[in-house]
Amino acid sequence: MPAAMVPACDFVVFGGTGDLAMRKLLPALYLRDADGQLPHGFRVLAVSRSGLGTAGYRGKVEAELRNHLPPDALAGDRIGGFLHRLHHISADADGGGDWAALAGLLGEAPGRVRVFYLACASDLYGPISRQLAARGLVSEQARVVLEKPIGTGLASAREINQEVGGVFGEPQIFRIDHYLGKEAVQNLLVLRFANMVLEPLWSAATIDHIQISVCESLGVGQRAGYYDGSGALRDMIQNHLLQLLCLVAMEPPASVADDGVRDEKLKVLRALQPISAGWARAHTVRAQYTAGLIGGQPVPGYQDELDAPSDTETFAAVKAEVHNMRWRGMPFYLRTGKRLERHGSEIVVVFRAVPHSIWPGLDGSMTANRLVIRIQPDDGLRLSMLAKEPGPGGIRLRPVDLDLTFAEQFGSRSPDAYERLLMDVVRGHPTLFMRRDEVEAAWAWTEPILHHWQATNVPLQRYPAGTAGPAAAAELIERDGRHWHQGALA
Repeated sequence: MPAAMVPACDFVVFGGTGDLAMRKLLPALYLRDADGQLPHGFRVLAVSRSGLGTAGYRGKVEAELRNHLPPDALAGDRIGGFLHRLHHISADADGGGDWAALAGLLGEAPGRVRVFYLACASDLYGPISRQLAARGLVSEQARVVLEKPIGTGLASAREINQEVGGVFGEPQIFRIDHYLGKEAVQNLLVLRFANMVLEPLWSAATIDHIQISVCESLGVGQRAGYYDGSGALRDMIQNHLLQLLCLVAMEPPASVADDGVRDEKLKVLRALQPISAGWARAHTVRAQYTAGLIGGQPVPGYQDELDAPSDTETFAAVKAEVHNMRWRGMPFYLRTGKRLERHGSEIVVVFRAVPHSIWPGLDGSMTANRLVIRIQPDDGLRLSMLAKEPGPGGIRLRPVDLDLTFAEQFGSRSPDAYERLLMDVVRGHPTLFMRRDEVEAAWAWTEPILHHWQATNVPLQRYPAGTAGPAAAAELIERDGRHWHQGALA
């Protein structure tokens, strides 16, 4: 969409000097600007407690852009034009600092779209919203973006939603999960609902099970303080992996506009089998990485990085079931972890095996078909099928792959997830964002796992950094006669 079709906007980032702003938000806005997507007059107003002036802030952002983006993305004088859009205001969530300067800048263009991006801890969402309301900064064209995780459990999520909802209407609230902006995730909807060859097969009648893996080779790094109060279940499964499960399992929406997709995702969340204490003991795994090797280089264990004892999980795996007509009785296996041997995210759809082989003696060669949806890196699709090996001497079967890598097929650079989602906020398109009832339904399913882990003393397993995770995760799926697909880790 050309810049002329993007409304004039003031983009206000609370936490404007933080890691998220510097690594993701500002690079995404810069790349949109470099592609001609930001209209004349589009401003970025950063709010933080750093005490920086606008000139100092622009210098900091320039250094961060040069650190996080490839040199060819910064060619020419494009960076200078973007930096001119930036302003910095020193203020805090409690009303201290120069809120009057923020009000003055916004008052220069009262008719513009105002996006308030809360790139800060979720317990500040309510106080910031109240300050915005008290100072008359919430216009009809205002929108607020909330980062995940929203709260640390169901009660805190409800409280935050109530506080923010007291200032902004639900259509003005954009709860962001950047996984929903990834190219491969959006292609999942097209794959399912624009291709008649797959949709009739998309059920427990023909699919044996589905695996969803989000694997990271990095440790917690500078996020150790935050992460230790969260853990893999809250940080990843409650949002990213459950959102992927919803897109895989949901019924066809009437439309991708308005609330069609979000309505269907909510139905999946409400159909998830509730987690009992027995299910948590038998079908969940929690683990933490110890020292090991990544790429041949030694890396410390989690507690060494934290420099404190901790029982926070850095790996979690869960067997889930969706109790509806399409999926009842078919398992979904979810896993996520840090300091694993490779970085990668994928959805693996494993179809049922052929019920009868017409080639005597070749039953062992009749491997099941698999559809692998690669989310990162190298997003694309791979369908594994059986074919006859060429040549005489009888039938010999061998798996072959039909492989589609989006970058090779389409050639052009795919926008980063944040690039797409930030522009959707400015344009007021809510489809790829979570609604309040979605967030609370996800917490209602996830939180009992945490409670059962504590109440029943589910053991914290260990795994060396640079491996595929704890042995208990392999046992979780192998007890059902299945195996993890190693694509993301191989």
